[in-house]
Amino acid sequence: MDPCSSRVILQMQSNRKLILLELNELTPRLMSRFIDEDVLPNFRRLRDESQVFLTDAGEDPPLLEPWIQWATVHSGVPYAQHGIQHLGDSHRTGVPAVWDCVSRSGRNVWVCGSMNTWHAPDPNGAILPDPWARHVRPTPRELDPYFDFVRAHVLEYTRDEVPMTKQKLFAFFKFMRQHGLRLGTVVAIARQITTEQFAETRWKRAAILDRLQFDLFRWYYKKNGPALSAFFSNSTAHYQHVYWRNMEPTLFSNAPRKSEQSVHQHSVRFGYQQMDRMVGEVFRMADPATVIVMLSALSQQPCLKYEATGGKTYYKPTDYHEFLRFSGIDSTKCSVEPVMSEEFHIRSADSVYVAQIEQRLKCLRVSGQPAIRFRRDENGVIGGCAIFTEVPPDEMLTNGCVTTPFSRIFYHVDLTKSGMHDRPGLLWVRDPTLTPKVEAEPVDLTDVAPTILSLLNVPIPTHMTGRNRLSLVDR
Repeated sequence: MDPCSSRVILQMQSNRKLILLELNELTPRLMSRFIDEDVLPNFRRLRDESQVFLTDAGEDPPLLEPWIQWATVHSGVPYAQHGIQHLGDSHRTGVPAVWDCVSRSGRNVWVCGSMNTWHAPDPNGAILPDPWARHVRPTPRELDPYFDFVRAHVLEYTRDEVPMTKQKLFAFFKFMRQHGLRLGTVVAIARQITTEQFAETRWKRAAILDRLQFDLFRWYYKKNGPALSAFFSNSTAHYQHVYWRNMEPTLFSNAPRKSEQSVHQHSVRFGYQQMDRMVGEVFRMADPATVIVMLSALSQQPCLKYEATGGKTYYKPTDYHEFLRFSGIDSTKCSVEPVMSEEFHIRSADSVYVAQIEQRLKCLRVSGQPAIRFRRDENGVIGGCAIFTEVPPDEMLTNGCVTTPFSRIFYHVDLTKSGMHDRPGLLWVRDPTLTPKVEAEPVDLTDVAPTILSLLNVPIPTHMTGRNRLSLVDR
Protein backbone atom coordinates (compact mmCIF):
# COMPACT_ATOMS: atom_id res chain seq x y z
CA MET A 1 0.00 0.00 0.00
CA ASP A 2 1.42 3.44 -0.92
CA PRO A 3 2.08 6.07 1.80
CA CYS A 4 -0.70 8.41 0.61
CA SER A 5 -3.32 5.68 0.89
CA SER A 6 -2.02 4.81 4.37
CA ARG A 7 -2.38 8.44 5.52
CA VAL A 8 -5.95 8.61 4.21
CA ILE A 9 -6.87 5.40 6.06
CA LEU A 10 -5.30 6.62 9.32
CA GLN A 11 -7.26 9.88 9.03
CA MET A 12 -10.44 7.88 8.50
CA GLN A 13 -9.62 5.80 11.56
CA SER A 14 -9.11 8.85 13.78
CA ASN A 15 -12.67 10.05 13.05
CA ARG A 16 -14.48 6.79 12.48
CA LYS A 17 -17.21 5.21 14.58
CA LEU A 18 -17.51 1.65 15.80
CA ILE A 19 -20.74 -0.12 16.79
CA LEU A 20 -20.18 -3.16 18.99
CA LEU A 21 -23.10 -5.61 19.00
CA GLU A 22 -22.73 -7.77 22.11
CA LEU A 23 -25.18 -10.58 21.35
CA ASN A 24 -24.66 -12.86 24.30
CA GLU A 25 -24.02 -16.57 23.72
CA LEU A 26 -25.04 -16.84 20.07
CA THR A 27 -23.93 -20.27 18.91
CA PRO A 28 -21.79 -20.73 15.77
CA ARG A 29 -23.56 -23.95 14.71
CA LEU A 30 -27.01 -22.43 15.07
CA MET A 31 -25.98 -19.23 13.32
CA SER A 32 -24.78 -21.23 10.31
CA ARG A 33 -27.91 -23.38 10.38
CA PHE A 34 -30.34 -20.46 10.41
CA ILE A 35 -28.38 -18.55 7.76
CA ASP A 36 -28.50 -21.66 5.54
CA GLU A 37 -32.26 -21.84 6.17
CA ASP A 38 -32.40 -18.31 4.71
CA VAL A 39 -34.12 -16.76 7.75
CA LEU A 40 -31.29 -14.39 8.76
CA PRO A 41 -30.63 -12.10 5.77
CA ASN A 42 -28.93 -9.35 7.78
CA PHE A 43 -26.63 -11.74 9.63
CA ARG A 44 -25.77 -13.27 6.26
CA ARG A 45 -24.82 -9.86 4.88
CA LEU A 46 -22.80 -9.00 8.00
CA ARG A 47 -20.91 -12.30 7.83
CA ASP A 48 -20.21 -11.98 4.11
CA GLU A 49 -18.85 -8.43 4.53
CA SER A 50 -16.72 -9.21 7.61
CA GLN A 51 -13.52 -10.72 8.77
CA VAL A 52 -14.96 -13.78 10.52
CA PHE A 53 -13.40 -15.36 13.61
CA LEU A 54 -14.30 -17.94 16.21
CA THR A 55 -13.40 -16.97 19.77
CA ASP A 56 -12.31 -19.13 22.68
CA ALA A 57 -13.83 -18.23 26.06
CA GLY A 58 -10.59 -19.28 27.75
CA GLU A 59 -12.22 -20.96 30.76
CA ASP A 60 -14.09 -24.14 31.63
CA PRO A 61 -16.95 -24.55 34.14
CA PRO A 62 -17.45 -23.23 36.75
CA LEU A 63 -15.67 -20.22 35.23
CA LEU A 64 -17.50 -20.46 31.91
CA GLU A 65 -20.05 -17.76 32.70
CA PRO A 66 -20.96 -14.67 30.67
CA TRP A 67 -20.29 -12.26 33.54
CA ILE A 68 -16.70 -13.59 33.59
CA GLN A 69 -16.17 -13.66 29.81
CA TRP A 70 -17.62 -10.18 29.24
CA ALA A 71 -15.35 -8.80 31.98
CA THR A 72 -12.46 -10.30 30.00
CA VAL A 73 -13.71 -8.72 26.77
CA HIS A 74 -14.16 -5.27 28.28
CA SER A 75 -10.93 -5.20 30.32
CA GLY A 76 -8.62 -6.91 27.83
CA VAL A 77 -7.18 -9.09 30.61
CA PRO A 78 -7.91 -12.75 31.47
CA TYR A 79 -9.90 -13.98 34.45
CA ALA A 80 -6.68 -14.86 36.28
CA GLN A 81 -5.92 -11.13 36.33
CA HIS A 82 -9.30 -9.40 36.63
CA GLY A 83 -10.69 -11.98 39.10
CA ILE A 84 -14.33 -11.07 38.46
CA GLN A 85 -16.37 -14.18 39.24
CA HIS A 86 -19.87 -12.87 39.97
CA LEU A 87 -22.45 -10.55 38.46
CA GLY A 88 -22.18 -7.08 39.92
CA ASP A 89 -18.54 -7.40 40.95
CA SER A 90 -17.12 -5.50 37.99
CA HIS A 91 -16.31 -2.40 40.07
CA ARG A 92 -13.45 -4.46 41.54
CA THR A 93 -11.75 -5.04 38.17
CA GLY A 94 -8.98 -2.54 38.87
CA VAL A 95 -8.24 -1.63 35.23
CA PRO A 96 -9.90 0.72 32.73
CA ALA A 97 -12.52 -0.75 30.41
CA VAL A 98 -12.23 -0.41 26.65
CA TRP A 99 -14.76 2.46 26.68
CA ASP A 100 -12.70 4.23 29.36
CA CYS A 101 -9.73 4.18 26.97
CA VAL A 102 -11.84 5.71 24.20
CA SER A 103 -13.31 8.28 26.58
CA ARG A 104 -9.86 9.30 27.85
CA SER A 105 -8.76 9.88 24.26
CA GLY A 106 -11.37 12.68 24.12
CA ARG A 107 -13.97 10.79 22.11
CA ASN A 108 -17.59 10.10 23.02
CA VAL A 109 -18.84 6.67 24.15
CA TRP A 110 -22.29 5.09 24.57
CA VAL A 111 -22.54 1.81 26.49
CA CYS A 112 -26.05 0.37 26.38
CA GLY A 113 -26.55 -2.53 28.79
CA SER A 114 -23.15 -4.27 28.55
CA MET A 115 -22.87 -7.10 31.10
CA ASN A 116 -20.86 -6.48 34.29
CA THR A 117 -20.27 -2.84 33.37
CA TRP A 118 -17.86 -0.55 35.17
CA HIS A 119 -16.39 2.79 34.19
CA ALA A 120 -14.05 5.53 35.29
CA PRO A 121 -15.53 8.67 36.91
CA ASP A 122 -17.05 11.30 34.63
CA PRO A 123 -17.08 9.35 31.35
CA ASN A 124 -17.23 11.29 28.12
CA GLY A 125 -20.63 9.94 27.11
CA ALA A 126 -23.43 7.79 28.50
CA ILE A 127 -23.25 4.48 30.39
CA LEU A 128 -26.31 2.28 30.98
CA PRO A 129 -25.33 -0.67 33.22
CA ASP A 130 -26.79 -4.14 32.85
CA PRO A 131 -29.95 -4.81 34.92
CA TRP A 132 -28.01 -7.02 37.37
CA ALA A 133 -25.63 -4.19 38.37
CA ARG A 134 -25.40 -3.56 42.11
CA HIS A 135 -22.64 -0.96 42.41
CA VAL A 136 -22.91 0.95 39.13
CA ARG A 137 -25.69 3.41 38.38
CA PRO A 138 -26.49 4.98 34.99
CA THR A 139 -24.72 8.10 33.85
CA PRO A 140 -26.23 10.54 33.13
CA ARG A 141 -28.85 9.98 35.82
CA GLU A 142 -31.60 10.83 33.34
CA LEU A 143 -31.33 7.11 32.43
CA ASP A 144 -32.60 6.07 35.89
CA PRO A 145 -36.29 5.57 34.92
CA TYR A 146 -35.28 3.20 32.13
CA PHE A 147 -32.75 1.33 34.30
CA ASP A 148 -35.22 0.85 37.18
CA PHE A 149 -37.98 -0.44 34.87
CA VAL A 150 -35.79 -2.94 33.02
CA ARG A 151 -34.08 -4.09 36.21
CA ALA A 152 -37.42 -4.95 37.84
CA HIS A 153 -38.61 -6.88 34.78
CA VAL A 154 -35.38 -8.81 34.27
CA LEU A 155 -34.85 -9.76 37.93
CA GLU A 156 -38.45 -10.90 38.37
CA TYR A 157 -39.19 -12.25 34.89
CA THR A 158 -40.33 -15.64 36.29
CA ARG A 159 -43.27 -14.06 38.14
CA ASP A 160 -46.67 -13.56 36.53
CA GLU A 161 -46.81 -10.02 37.88
CA VAL A 162 -43.68 -7.89 38.07
CA PRO A 163 -43.58 -5.56 41.13
CA MET A 164 -43.65 -2.03 39.69
CA THR A 165 -45.27 1.10 41.12
CA LYS A 166 -47.51 3.21 38.91
CA GLN A 167 -45.14 6.13 39.44
CA LYS A 168 -42.16 4.18 38.09
CA LEU A 169 -44.22 2.84 35.19
CA PHE A 170 -45.33 6.36 34.28
CA ALA A 171 -41.75 7.66 34.61
CA PHE A 172 -40.53 4.92 32.29
CA PHE A 173 -43.01 5.63 29.50
CA LYS A 174 -42.48 9.38 29.84
CA PHE A 175 -38.73 8.78 29.52
CA MET A 176 -39.13 6.54 26.47
CA ARG A 177 -41.47 8.98 24.77
CA GLN A 178 -38.68 11.57 25.06
CA HIS A 179 -35.86 9.17 24.17
CA GLY A 180 -36.63 7.48 20.91
CA LEU A 181 -39.71 5.29 21.41
CA ARG A 182 -40.91 4.43 17.91
CA LEU A 183 -44.36 3.66 16.60
CA GLY A 184 -43.33 0.15 15.55
CA THR A 185 -42.30 -0.63 19.14
CA VAL A 186 -45.59 0.73 20.50
CA VAL A 187 -47.47 -1.51 18.06
CA ALA A 188 -45.34 -4.50 19.09
CA ILE A 189 -46.10 -3.82 22.78
CA ALA A 190 -49.83 -3.53 22.10
CA ARG A 191 -49.75 -6.76 20.09
CA GLN A 192 -47.86 -8.50 22.89
CA ILE A 193 -50.33 -7.40 25.55
CA THR A 194 -53.26 -8.46 23.38
CA THR A 195 -51.95 -11.89 22.41
CA GLU A 196 -51.06 -12.75 26.01
CA GLN A 197 -54.78 -12.66 26.80
CA PHE A 198 -55.58 -15.66 24.63
CA ALA A 199 -52.29 -17.35 23.70
CA GLU A 200 -49.10 -18.53 25.40
CA THR A 201 -46.85 -15.70 24.25
CA ARG A 202 -45.53 -14.25 27.51
CA TRP A 203 -42.12 -15.74 26.67
CA LYS A 204 -41.75 -13.17 23.88
CA ARG A 205 -41.48 -10.30 26.38
CA ALA A 206 -37.69 -10.57 26.30
CA ALA A 207 -37.77 -9.55 22.64
CA ILE A 208 -40.01 -6.57 23.50
CA LEU A 209 -37.45 -5.38 26.05
CA ASP A 210 -34.82 -5.65 23.32
CA ARG A 211 -36.91 -3.44 21.04
CA LEU A 212 -37.28 -0.82 23.75
CA GLN A 213 -33.55 -0.89 24.50
CA PHE A 214 -32.67 -0.63 20.83
CA ASP A 215 -34.93 2.41 20.44
CA LEU A 216 -33.00 4.02 23.29
CA PHE A 217 -29.68 2.92 21.79
CA ARG A 218 -30.59 4.40 18.41
CA TRP A 219 -31.74 7.72 19.97
CA TYR A 220 -28.49 8.33 21.88
CA TYR A 221 -26.44 7.18 18.90
CA LYS A 222 -28.09 9.74 16.62
CA LYS A 223 -27.96 12.46 19.29
CA ASN A 224 -24.31 12.12 20.36
CA GLY A 225 -22.57 10.43 17.42
CA PRO A 226 -20.29 8.38 19.73
CA ALA A 227 -17.02 6.96 18.51
CA LEU A 228 -17.71 3.70 20.38
CA SER A 229 -21.23 2.40 20.89
CA ALA A 230 -21.97 -0.94 22.56
CA PHE A 231 -25.38 -2.63 22.56
CA PHE A 232 -25.93 -5.74 24.68
CA SER A 233 -28.71 -8.31 24.35
CA ASN A 234 -29.32 -11.45 26.42
CA SER A 235 -32.72 -12.53 25.08
CA THR A 236 -31.56 -15.25 22.68
CA ALA A 237 -29.18 -16.65 25.30
CA HIS A 238 -32.25 -17.04 27.53
CA TYR A 239 -34.24 -18.71 24.74
CA GLN A 240 -31.40 -21.19 24.13
CA HIS A 241 -31.15 -22.06 27.83
CA VAL A 242 -34.87 -22.77 28.07
CA TYR A 243 -36.01 -23.96 24.62
CA TRP A 244 -33.09 -25.93 23.16
CA ARG A 245 -35.04 -29.10 24.04
CA ASN A 246 -37.88 -27.91 21.81
CA MET A 247 -35.54 -27.01 18.96
CA GLU A 248 -33.76 -30.40 18.90
CA PRO A 249 -36.01 -32.80 20.88
CA THR A 250 -34.34 -35.98 19.56
CA LEU A 251 -31.17 -35.11 21.53
CA PHE A 252 -33.00 -35.34 24.86
CA SER A 253 -34.39 -38.37 26.69
CA ASN A 254 -37.11 -36.23 28.30
CA ALA A 255 -39.24 -35.21 25.34
CA PRO A 256 -41.21 -31.94 25.53
CA ARG A 257 -44.99 -32.16 25.81
CA LYS A 258 -46.91 -31.80 22.55
CA SER A 259 -48.67 -28.67 23.80
CA GLU A 260 -45.31 -27.16 24.75
CA GLN A 261 -43.76 -28.17 21.45
CA SER A 262 -46.47 -26.46 19.43
CA VAL A 263 -45.54 -23.17 21.11
CA HIS A 264 -41.76 -23.42 21.46
CA GLN A 265 -40.48 -25.52 18.57
CA HIS A 266 -39.12 -22.39 16.88
CA SER A 267 -38.54 -20.16 19.94
CA VAL A 268 -34.74 -20.22 19.56
CA ARG A 269 -34.98 -19.40 15.86
CA PHE A 270 -37.37 -16.56 16.81
CA GLY A 271 -34.64 -15.11 19.05
CA TYR A 272 -32.08 -15.16 16.26
CA GLN A 273 -34.59 -13.54 13.89
CA GLN A 274 -35.25 -10.71 16.35
CA MET A 275 -31.52 -10.06 16.55
CA ASP A 276 -31.30 -10.23 12.77
CA ARG A 277 -33.87 -7.41 12.66
CA MET A 278 -31.61 -5.33 14.94
CA VAL A 279 -28.60 -5.98 12.70
CA GLY A 280 -30.65 -4.60 9.81
CA GLU A 281 -31.38 -1.49 11.89
CA VAL A 282 -27.65 -1.06 12.55
CA PHE A 283 -26.91 -1.19 8.84
CA ARG A 284 -29.42 1.63 8.34
CA MET A 285 -27.99 3.68 11.25
CA ALA A 286 -24.34 3.41 10.28
CA ASP A 287 -22.65 5.49 7.62
CA PRO A 288 -20.50 3.61 5.06
CA ALA A 289 -17.26 4.17 7.03
CA THR A 290 -18.61 2.88 10.35
CA VAL A 291 -17.10 -0.34 11.67
CA ILE A 292 -19.62 -2.94 12.88
CA VAL A 293 -18.37 -5.61 15.28
CA MET A 294 -20.57 -8.52 16.37
CA LEU A 295 -19.41 -10.57 19.34
CA SER A 296 -21.01 -13.38 21.38
CA ALA A 297 -18.15 -13.99 23.95
CA LEU A 298 -19.23 -17.63 24.40
CA SER A 299 -22.01 -19.89 23.14
CA GLN A 300 -24.24 -22.77 24.19
CA GLN A 301 -24.69 -26.48 23.62
CA PRO A 302 -27.43 -28.97 24.58
CA CYS A 303 -27.56 -29.55 28.36
CA LEU A 304 -27.94 -33.33 28.72
CA LYS A 305 -26.35 -34.05 32.11
CA TYR A 306 -29.61 -33.62 34.05
CA GLU A 307 -31.72 -35.82 31.79
CA ALA A 308 -31.61 -38.81 34.18
CA THR A 309 -33.42 -36.72 36.81
CA GLY A 310 -35.96 -35.13 34.47
CA GLY A 311 -33.93 -32.12 33.34
CA LYS A 312 -32.62 -29.10 35.22
CA THR A 313 -35.22 -26.92 36.90
CA TYR A 314 -35.05 -24.51 39.84
CA TYR A 315 -36.91 -22.77 42.66
CA LYS A 316 -37.09 -19.21 43.98
CA PRO A 317 -38.46 -17.74 47.22
CA THR A 318 -42.15 -16.93 46.90
CA ASP A 319 -41.72 -13.96 49.20
CA TYR A 320 -38.19 -12.88 50.12
CA HIS A 321 -39.16 -11.37 53.47
CA GLU A 322 -41.05 -14.51 54.45
CA PHE A 323 -38.00 -16.52 53.39
CA LEU A 324 -35.82 -14.38 55.67
CA ARG A 325 -38.28 -14.72 58.55
CA PHE A 326 -38.44 -18.52 58.28
CA SER A 327 -34.64 -18.66 58.05
CA GLY A 328 -34.33 -16.65 61.26
CA ILE A 329 -32.76 -13.67 59.51
CA ASP A 330 -33.72 -10.20 60.75
CA SER A 331 -34.85 -8.15 57.74
CA THR A 332 -34.21 -4.91 59.68
CA LYS A 333 -30.50 -5.73 59.64
CA CYS A 334 -30.22 -6.60 55.96
CA SER A 335 -31.83 -6.26 52.54
CA VAL A 336 -32.55 -8.92 49.91
CA GLU A 337 -33.13 -8.83 46.16
CA PRO A 338 -33.16 -11.35 43.29
CA VAL A 339 -30.16 -11.64 40.97
CA MET A 340 -30.23 -14.20 38.12
CA SER A 341 -32.03 -17.56 37.81
CA GLU A 342 -32.42 -18.94 41.35
CA GLU A 343 -29.95 -16.57 42.99
CA PHE A 344 -30.59 -13.72 45.41
CA HIS A 345 -28.34 -11.27 47.26
CA ILE A 346 -28.66 -10.66 51.01
CA ARG A 347 -26.77 -7.49 51.90
CA SER A 348 -25.70 -6.20 55.29
CA ALA A 349 -23.09 -3.65 56.32
CA ASP A 350 -22.57 -5.58 59.58
CA SER A 351 -19.93 -8.25 58.90
CA VAL A 352 -20.71 -9.97 62.22
CA TYR A 353 -24.35 -10.30 61.22
CA VAL A 354 -23.37 -11.58 57.76
CA ALA A 355 -21.66 -14.50 59.52
CA GLN A 356 -24.94 -15.16 61.37
CA ILE A 357 -26.81 -15.09 58.06
CA GLU A 358 -24.49 -17.78 56.76
CA GLN A 359 -25.20 -19.95 59.80
CA ARG A 360 -28.97 -19.52 59.38
CA LEU A 361 -28.78 -20.52 55.70
CA LYS A 362 -26.75 -23.60 56.59
CA CYS A 363 -29.61 -24.78 58.82
CA LEU A 364 -32.14 -24.90 55.97
CA ARG A 365 -32.52 -28.53 54.86
CA VAL A 366 -34.71 -30.59 52.53
CA SER A 367 -34.66 -34.38 53.05
CA GLY A 368 -31.48 -33.95 55.06
CA GLN A 369 -29.75 -32.09 52.22
CA PRO A 370 -28.81 -28.38 52.11
CA ALA A 371 -31.65 -26.27 50.72
CA ILE A 372 -29.44 -23.26 49.91
CA ARG A 373 -26.13 -22.84 48.12
CA PHE A 374 -24.41 -19.59 49.06
CA ARG A 375 -21.13 -17.72 48.99
CA ARG A 376 -19.84 -14.69 50.85
CA ASP A 377 -19.13 -11.43 49.06
CA GLU A 378 -17.98 -8.03 50.25
CA ASN A 379 -21.56 -6.84 50.85
CA GLY A 380 -23.19 -9.92 52.27
CA VAL A 381 -24.20 -13.29 50.89
CA ILE A 382 -25.19 -14.41 47.39
CA GLY A 383 -27.33 -17.55 47.56
CA GLY A 384 -29.94 -19.62 45.80
CA CYS A 385 -32.02 -22.73 46.19
CA ALA A 386 -29.79 -25.81 45.85
CA ILE A 387 -32.61 -27.98 44.47
CA PHE A 388 -32.52 -28.50 40.69
CA THR A 389 -34.99 -31.38 40.34
CA GLU A 390 -38.73 -31.35 40.91
CA VAL A 391 -39.67 -31.49 44.60
CA PRO A 392 -42.63 -33.73 45.60
CA PRO A 393 -45.73 -31.77 46.74
CA ASP A 394 -45.47 -33.09 50.31
CA GLU A 395 -41.77 -32.29 50.77
CA MET A 396 -40.91 -30.40 53.94
CA LEU A 397 -38.36 -27.68 54.65
CA THR A 398 -36.73 -27.30 58.06
CA ASN A 399 -34.68 -24.52 59.62
CA GLY A 400 -33.37 -26.84 62.35
CA CYS A 401 -36.20 -26.07 64.74
CA VAL A 402 -39.38 -25.56 62.70
CA THR A 403 -40.70 -27.51 59.71
CA THR A 404 -42.96 -26.15 56.99
CA PRO A 405 -44.00 -27.26 53.48
CA PHE A 406 -41.23 -26.51 50.99
CA SER A 407 -43.84 -25.11 48.58
CA ARG A 408 -44.83 -22.45 51.14
CA ILE A 409 -41.39 -20.84 51.00
CA PHE A 410 -40.31 -21.61 47.41
CA TYR A 411 -42.14 -21.63 44.11
CA HIS A 412 -41.22 -23.80 41.14
CA VAL A 413 -40.05 -21.84 38.11
CA ASP A 414 -41.84 -23.55 35.24
CA LEU A 415 -38.75 -23.66 33.05
CA THR A 416 -36.54 -26.68 32.37
CA LYS A 417 -33.11 -25.56 31.26
CA SER A 418 -31.80 -27.46 28.27
CA GLY A 419 -28.98 -25.27 26.97
CA MET A 420 -25.62 -24.89 28.72
CA HIS A 421 -22.53 -22.76 28.13
CA ASP A 422 -19.85 -23.69 25.60
CA ARG A 423 -16.42 -22.16 24.92
CA PRO A 424 -16.59 -21.20 21.19
CA GLY A 425 -17.99 -17.79 20.30
CA LEU A 426 -18.48 -15.53 17.30
CA LEU A 427 -16.46 -12.44 16.33
CA TRP A 428 -17.31 -10.71 13.06
CA VAL A 429 -15.58 -7.43 12.12
CA ARG A 430 -17.06 -5.45 9.26
CA ASP A 431 -14.51 -2.77 8.39
CA PRO A 432 -14.83 -1.10 4.97
CA THR A 433 -11.02 -0.92 4.75
CA LEU A 434 -10.58 -4.69 5.23
CA THR A 435 -11.06 -7.55 2.81
CA PRO A 436 -13.76 -9.96 4.04
CA LYS A 437 -12.37 -13.38 4.89
CA VAL A 438 -12.72 -16.29 7.30
CA GLU A 439 -9.89 -16.80 9.78
CA ALA A 440 -9.15 -20.35 10.96
CA GLU A 441 -7.19 -19.51 14.11
CA PRO A 442 -9.41 -19.03 17.20
CA VAL A 443 -9.24 -15.62 18.85
CA ASP A 444 -8.62 -15.24 22.58
CA LEU A 445 -11.13 -12.91 24.23
CA THR A 446 -8.27 -10.75 25.51
CA ASP A 447 -7.60 -9.84 21.86
CA VAL A 448 -10.98 -8.12 21.43
CA ALA A 449 -10.33 -4.89 23.37
CA PRO A 450 -6.97 -4.07 21.70
CA THR A 451 -8.51 -4.87 18.31
CA ILE A 452 -11.36 -2.41 18.96
CA LEU A 453 -8.97 0.30 20.13
CA SER A 454 -6.81 -0.26 17.06
CA LEU A 455 -9.83 0.13 14.80
CA LEU A 456 -10.51 3.50 16.46
CA ASN A 457 -6.83 4.51 16.40
CA VAL A 458 -6.82 4.78 20.20
CA PRO A 459 -3.58 3.86 22.02
CA ILE A 460 -3.63 0.38 23.57
CA PRO A 461 -2.83 0.54 27.30
CA THR A 462 -0.12 -1.68 28.76
CA HIS A 463 -2.57 -3.61 30.98
CA MET A 464 -4.21 -5.21 27.91
CA THR A 465 -2.42 -8.50 27.33
CA GLY A 466 -3.99 -9.42 24.00
CA ARG A 467 -3.10 -8.32 20.49
CA ASN A 468 -4.82 -6.65 17.58
CA ARG A 469 -6.01 -9.46 15.34
CA LEU A 470 -6.55 -7.33 12.23
CA SER A 471 -3.35 -7.15 10.22
CA LEU A 472 -2.44 -3.81 8.64
CA VAL A 473 -1.34 -5.79 5.59
CA ASP A 474 -5.00 -6.22 4.71
CA ARG A 475 -5.81 -2.51 4.74
